[in-house]
Amino acid sequence: MIASASPPAPRPPGAPLGPSLATQLRHTARCVHAVEQGQSLSDVLPQVSAELRPGVQALTFHVLRHLGTARALLAQLVQRKPDAAVQALLCSALSLMLEDAEAGSSSGLHYAAHTVVNQAVDAARQDRGTARQAAFINACLRRFLRERPALMAEALRQPVARWNHPTWWIERLQRDHPDHWQAILAANNQPGPMTLRVNRRRVERTAYQQALQAIGVASTPVGDDGLVLDAPQPVERLPGFAQGHCSVQDAAAQMAAKLLLEGRTWTVADRVLDACAAPGGKTAHLLECADLNMLALDVDARRCERVDDTLKRLGLSAEVRCADAGQPDAWWDGQPFDAILLDAPCTASGIVRRHPDVRWLRRASDVDQLVKVQRNLLEALWPLLKPGGRLLYATCSVFRAEGADQVQAFLERHTDAVHRPSPGHLLPGSAAPAGEFNDNPLGGYDGFFYTRMDKAAP
Repeated sequence: MIASASPPAPRPPGAPLGPSLATQLRHTARCVHAVEQGQSLSDVLPQVSAELRPGVQALTFHVLRHLGTARALLAQLVQRKPDAAVQALLCSALSLMLEDAEAGSSSGLHYAAHTVVNQAVDAARQDRGTARQAAFINACLRRFLRERPALMAEALRQPVARWNHPTWWIERLQRDHPDHWQAILAANNQPGPMTLRVNRRRVERTAYQQALQAIGVASTPVGDDGLVLDAPQPVERLPGFAQGHCSVQDAAAQMAAKLLLEGRTWTVADRVLDACAAPGGKTAHLLECADLNMLALDVDARRCERVDDTLKRLGLSAEVRCADAGQPDAWWDGQPFDAILLDAPCTASGIVRRHPDVRWLRRASDVDQLVKVQRNLLEALWPLLKPGGRLLYATCSVFRAEGADQVQAFLERHTDAVHRPSPGHLLPGSAAPAGEFNDNPLGGYDGFFYTRMDKAAP
């Protein structure tokens, strides 16, 4: 998972100069091009050198949050659509030249427009695929500077350019959340805060907050174990991170453990299944809260290694198995579970502020396909729950088809499923409606959906 980008730290006096904006723009354009070709930033950014990655990530996140506007501007500036590499570089430069004070201040990216033009031209000359188009790129960007007010006014007449989300996504939010859709879209274009989960088995939250304060990092408590940082920090700077004192996890994701475990006393005799566990944050939080006989599944062997690594760092133990939760005949031993966490595969439409590529990678048809996957997982796992047991269904989605509608259909099919008070849809950032489940003081939750269902006794 890629964390929210933060601006590179100021260069200390006398330190060597960092990479030029032209170099960073060249690599940013390559990342944007890869996303437009259907690749996830989670796969693309690790290919960027360690020296360049922080700056390139910050620039790429910014571009993707403004890609709809940049594309609409580019369509006015050119008569014929340029080559994909040239288009990606132009969109990257245009996104840095937009008159968007609010987004600029939140991203921490401030460049004079003429500097962006010059550096974009230099970036074009550095790359074989764009070198011959350097003069064309220069002409397009200088025309934008001359005609910016008129070009912007025309571009922002298009919903995709105004909201920087695909048309189908905007329309679905308008149907699903008619009172909050604009706030959701606006929140998606802002970076989410960095939130920590303090490992209660290693350190008390108050003590850890004081340790942060001692190194000049201010924080605010959230939930039972969380701390929202005033500013993002490299994990290497967090006190005791390598020793398992904390993890990075949004406040919405931290709700899973409490929602699944609350209301009863748990012991190591209780069998608990985390059905789609990777990268292991929720598995770990459950084990931090209680001694459990935990089985963590994931269908991807490499992601199972991440679960193992997470548990090892935090000093926790669980059985981690590579298996498809939807095919229990291949892995289930026939012993029913006391509790199941199903954090199901979904569109990730609730965590766009941390993964701005998601909106451009998803297609409308993906929603229906994922709804089928979620339904199949629910049907496969429900028989594995003992009478009196509980299942927490979760997705990091704001789409009702993957949340409220999915659960309503399940309850209609299963008369032995008892719906318990649950948060339902948590909306991202300031879009989240006030209520007992919305106590995040800084930046709001990521978008999430939670419902707990208990299996009635015969």
